[in-house]
Parts: sequence; C-alpha cells; structure tokens
Amino acid sequence: MLKRASAGALVLLLTTSSPAWAGPWGGVNCSQRPSPTCELGVGIGDRPGPVTGRPGNAEPLFGHDSDDPYWGCRRVPVDYQDPAGQPEGPGGWFIVLCSSDGKDPLSHGPVWVAEDSTSTVSPEQLAQTARERLRLPSVQIARNPVGTQLVHLPTWLWLAGGWREVSESASVPGVSVMATARPVSVSWSMGDGSTVSCTGPGTAYMAGTDPTASSPDCGHVYRRSSADRPGEAFPVSATVHWTVTWSGAGQGGTFPGMTTTGTASFRVAESQALNNGVG
Repeated sequence: MLKRASAGALVLLLTTSSPAWAGPWGGVNCSQRPSPTCELGVGIGDRPGPVTGRPGNAEPLFGHDSDDPYWGCRRVPVDYQDPAGQPEGPGGWFIVLCSSDGKDPLSHGPVWVAEDSTSTVSPEQLAQTARERLRLPSVQIARNPVGTQLVHLPTWLWLAGGWREVSESASVPGVSVMATARPVSVSWSMGDGSTVSCTGPGTAYMAGTDPTASSPDCGHVYRRSSADRPGEAFPVSATVHWTVTWSGAGQGGTFPGMTTTGTASFRVAESQALNNGVG
C-alpha cells in the first residue's frame, strides 16, 4: 500500500510481503546512549517533536496528525539487501519504528525510500556524521598466569573486551549511510622493551591446559623480572587497530584508521626451578 506522510513528503511503498521488523537486518536499541539510529531518525511531519509516552522519540516524526495511525512513528535506516534485487536509483532501506522496541503492530519494514533530489546533504557528509557517532568498545586486557608472571614461562595474552565490529548510521530523507569499524590487529607493548603483534584478540587460556605451553596466536615470554621497575611491575598496553569504511546511496569509501588502547601492570618474578629446567 502507499502511505503519504505530509504535503511534499516522500512516499513509502509498502507491500504485504515486506518482512517483519525483527528480521535479519537487526534491531534498534533506542534506550542506548548514544543511540544514533534513533537520534538521527528521518521522519518528516507537520508537527515535529517528542510524543508523550514514546521514549527516545525526539526527532521529526512522520504522519499527518494524531488521527493518522503513523503519527509518532519514525523511519530508521537499516543495512538490507533485497533478495529480488535493489530498486533502481539512489535511496535507502528503512524500517518504520512506531515504538521504542518495535514490537507494536504498526512497526514494519524494511521499505525502500528513494533519494530526495532536493537534498543538499551528500552521502560523504552523512558518512562523516556516522563516523563521528561511532563508539568503540573499551579494551580489556587478560592474561595467564592471572596474577604474577614467571620468567621463562609463557604468558598468554588476549582481550576480554574491545574486539567487536561497531556500526552507526546517519540519514536524511531518502538517503541512508552506514559507517562500520572493524578491529584488524592488536599491538602489545610488554613493558620490558618487547612488542607483540597479533592479528586477532588472542586465545583465552583454559583450565587444564599445560602451563608451559605457549599461546597458539598471541603470547610473550619474559626473560627478566620486573623487580627493578617502579611498583615492581611492567606497564603493559594493548592497542587495537581499526579499519573504518562507509557505504550507502550506491557509494562507499574508507576513513583513516582508528585505535583504542587498554593498559595493565604485569608483575614478573624469578622462578629458580623453571630457570633450571628451561634454557
């Protein structure tokens, strides 16, 4: 069916075969802060502004008036590929979100909205906005042994947090752009003058594993103790390197990479028994 928002507004083409909102394109968490997918909603309306009882709804809405069943709803951009083929011309896919969780009967999508030719905002500009909205996760360092490390005994290194893909979107009527940050490697500074480069987050040590075995993908062996260092510990840091790309409106590109860093202190002690047994 056709649903017109307001005079001069875009028209959404909906079909009864459109998938339900909670489909493979993912959900929208409007309670998250920041919540770019909600804060950058692209609804158009005669009466923009918040609607009582609709949390997170502070952007222009679409729908003609309070008698319109779609008054109080918003369009939220989603990354979706139509199995039947993408529509011709520039535009973007959106879901219609009529409540904070999308579980109401009016929320639906995705629907294709053609690009408004009168828009003065370019996809590149929207991509920059989406990039600025990215919130990369904090880096959390983990290791084994959990407490004091031992000279000549392998130290396993991995990230307990801070290694996951992050995406945010920005939009104007008819144009949706998504920026995506992907972690690609970790650089470890071990505090003893050594550096370790890992192509992934590392493998977590499992109970029962031979403590003299090395990590399969990310580890280090200390050759001296930290007794002579301030606090008797080595300052350790892990820096995650991210690639940032964007796509939308039939275009795409790459931003300069980003980094996030976590720190910890590793105390390293001598072990005469291990020293005697390991060359």
